[in-house]
Formats: sequence, structure tokens, C-alpha cells
Amino acid sequence: MSVLPLVFTSGWASGINAYAVVLLLGIFGRTGLTDEVPASLQRTDVLIVAGVLFLCEAVADKIPYVDSLWDTVHTVIRPLSGAVVGALLAGQSGSLSDIAAGAVGGSTALASHFVKAGTRMAINTSPEPFSNVIMSTAEDLGVGGIVTFAMFNPEAAAIICAVLLIIGLALLIYLWAKIRRFLRRRAQRREEKRLAAEVARVAR
Repeated sequence: MSVLPLVFTSGWASGINAYAVVLLLGIFGRTGLTDEVPASLQRTDVLIVAGVLFLCEAVADKIPYVDSLWDTVHTVIRPLSGAVVGALLAGQSGSLSDIAAGAVGGSTALASHFVKAGTRMAINTSPEPFSNVIMSTAEDLGVGGIVTFAMFNPEAAAIICAVLLIIGLALLIYLWAKIRRFLRRRAQRREEKRLAAEVARVAR
């Protein structure tokens, strides 16, 4: 069986929460649930680091504007993680070129990351924080559910991820006006902070 569906699914999930993907795959491999996970993802130090970073993301991802800052920092990390995990999975199974798997995992992670980051920008135009908490929790549960499901039904999981990715990209286009409003507000706040700092410097 080709490992491509699992690579695609892990790539999509990495764009949402890369640390959860590494943690879950490592645990599944460590417990013997699957033979598809390479030993490098099952190492104790990798699991500990992934667990700590997952907890950090679980907190940061639920705070308005902090979540968008976190997403900005992870614009490189998530696609890179998707590419590395994809290449490792392909190397473990030998059924797909490592380079091809890395390209699939990385590009899919990048696309789903843009959907997540853009959606969060749109949500942050709302003054209430509850939508951030709800969305973050849904994303965490979704990643956990789809990665677990992929262990037993990789093709079905990949189809679900493809549908979610298409829907997410369409939603991103629809929410573009709110995203632009968020970017304008952020630029305005930076300018206000710069002016305040300038005034304080002159006053001294």
C-alpha cells in the first residue's frame, strides 16, 4: 500500500498543529499501533519536546492576536515539519520517493497553514475571545481525530483532508475582506506604539 495518503494527511494536519502530529505519530509508533512510523519520531526526546511545544501552542492558540503572532512564526516551521514527516514516512515504507513525499507533505502543510492563519485573522476582527477558544479546540480535536483515523483508514482520511482543504481555501477567499481589516488594525497598532514611543523619547 502506498504511503502517499498518510503523507498527505500528516501534511494537512501539520499545517494546523505540527507538534500534535509529531507527538501522535510518535506515540502510535511507540505503542506498536502502526509500523509506518519511523524510529526517529518515536524517540523519547522527540516526544518530550513535541509534547512541551504542543502545550505551548494549545495556550497561545487560544489568545486573540497572540494566535496570529504564533501563526506568523510558524509559517516556516509547519511546512518544514510536514515535509520532514512526509519524507520520514516515505523512507520508512520505501513505497514513495523521499523527495516526492517531502514535497507533498510540505506543500499540503503550507496550504492548510495559510487557511488556519487567514481564518484566525478574520476571527480576530471580532472583539470577543470565545471564538478563538472554540476554533482552537476544534482544530486540536480535528488534528487528533484525523491522524488517528489515518492509522486505520489512510485513503479515507486523505479524502477528508482534501475536502477540508478545498473548503478552507474557499472560505479564505470569502473572508478576505475581514483579513484585510485585521491587517490594517495590526498596522495601525504598530504605528500607534511607534508614535507613543517617539513621544515618550522626546518628552525625556
